[in-house]
Amino acid sequence: MSRIGKKPVDIPAGVDVKLAANKIKVKGPKGELDWNFPLETSVSVKDNKVFVGRSSDIKRIKALHGLARNMILNMVTGVTHGYQRVLDIVGVGYRAQVQGKKIVLSLGYSHPVEFNLPEGISATVDQKQIQITLTGVDKQKIGQVAANLKSLRSPDVYKGKGLRYSGERLKLKVGKAGKK
Repeated sequence: MSRIGKKPVDIPAGVDVKLAANKIKVKGPKGELDWNFPLETSVSVKDNKVFVGRSSDIKRIKALHGLARNMILNMVTGVTHGYQRVLDIVGVGYRAQVQGKKIVLSLGYSHPVEFNLPEGISATVDQKQIQITLTGVDKQKIGQVAANLKSLRSPDVYKGKGLRYSGERLKLKVGKAGKK
């Protein structure tokens, strides 16, 4: 059996898990999430724990078994604690502002870049306007929004200017060597 898939997911107090056909709904204090799990897996709830099983030992189904368990764990964690992703803005004159449900970024282009936030994701910018914090209950959606933001101005390989994840280490290239 899958080492990850066979571990049960604990359901904390205040979280409600409902199953219908091949759909699981998780509702908690921070919000509500649902997911259609693969037909090759089976999900059951017993004694405040979620158990995930599989139909056979084919390699693809083994992978889906572990995936289903981790997706359910991420849903439970999201509705109880939530998720957050921090992006740093590096560069002279680069900054961000939150205006309602969109982020307005100055990234060295001739115009400001407006990025609309999807439903369920909120953003805050620090006082110096160089750090964006994304928060929400869906781990997958937060990661995708952070990646989309980063793609607006990926870090430069020579100076490191651009948007990067907080704590991300870059290996900068050396510039041209001077003539001797």
